[in-house]
Amino acid sequence: MATQHLDPSDPMTGPVTADALAAYLRAQATEFLRALRAGRETGDGGTPSRGGPAARTKPRVGEKPRAGENGSEESADAALALRRSARRISGTLHTYRPLLDADWTESMRPELAWLSGTLGREHAYAARLDRLVTALNRLSGASSFAGQSTGAASSAGDAAKGNLTVGAAKAGALLERQLTLARTRAHSAALQALGSSRFHAVADSVAVLASEVPLAPAAATADLRPLASAAHERLCDAVSGLPLITAGHPYNAEALIHGLSPDPAPHPQDAPWHQVRLLLRLHRYAREVLHGTDAPVDVRLLTAGEALNRHRDASEAAAAAAAAARTPRIAPATAYALGVLHADQRHEVEAARFGFQQAWQRETVSTR
Repeated sequence: MATQHLDPSDPMTGPVTADALAAYLRAQATEFLRALRAGRETGDGGTPSRGGPAARTKPRVGEKPRAGENGSEESADAALALRRSARRISGTLHTYRPLLDADWTESMRPELAWLSGTLGREHAYAARLDRLVTALNRLSGASSFAGQSTGAASSAGDAAKGNLTVGAAKAGALLERQLTLARTRAHSAALQALGSSRFHAVADSVAVLASEVPLAPAAATADLRPLASAAHERLCDAVSGLPLITAGHPYNAEALIHGLSPDPAPHPQDAPWHQVRLLLRLHRYAREVLHGTDAPVDVRLLTAGEALNRHRDASEAAAAAAAAARTPRIAPATAYALGVLHADQRHEVEAARFGFQQAWQRETVSTR
């Protein structure tokens, strides 16, 4: 595969000074503080309310969602904005760390990662449950596979659909119990974190960052473009190690078989893709620093990032279905439904990989 380069239409023809880095960090720190203040005004510290969308019981298989369950959307939005700013500050500190005070940078990055991860778990569990229940609803009403003959499809398809329908409701209830419990624990952990001295220390540091960026002496004469290019090269190197040829195939039996094995460890195929997702995010943040508020929208990067997000969501959903299938003493019909659900999510993983392959090998298109 040909080496990817920075957007040739990139208007950055001259050096970009550290002033752009300082302005970007101050802006993100201001957004962080604004989100924190909005979260406190909702009375929940910036985490989704337990009565909000993330906390509502997801509809069981065959049950329609109840109307009027809007919950505390302001609190959820504040938590999302807080995480978004924390990720951007942390990613920028990683990419441009040679131009920043080393001790301060190394102390801030893990704290911001801890905060972003802690605040994101509740939403992740709620979204995962919603994804799995939606898939169960779809699968329990699905018709037989198109590749079967008419007679075989009628008998085998009806039998498979019947078995899936019987187990889908119990599988959905099992997933709901497990993921709702995990979500409740994540909510409690987030509230505890937001009330901790550790979080207040992070907030104080970000407040200082909003007014004063601790630049290193080397930043006075530095150009930001080489560091941004290095982030892009790390992304390209990681992508070159992905099995993009395999991603062009519609089915990956190796990943499916591993997911249903007794080994609960994630499949090693997924880790490189997750790493590329993180590197793509760092590359996007590096471009934002160079361009500021005038950053052009790279459609190729945007599409590739969306595909990797779908890959992450489907991979984690498949792991949750496989973990539920390992629950002791569940009925065979429930285990069957969970196995079908796991296979469906692994197919979604492969579809996302194919989508990334198509997006990455496309020519760069930028819009303003």
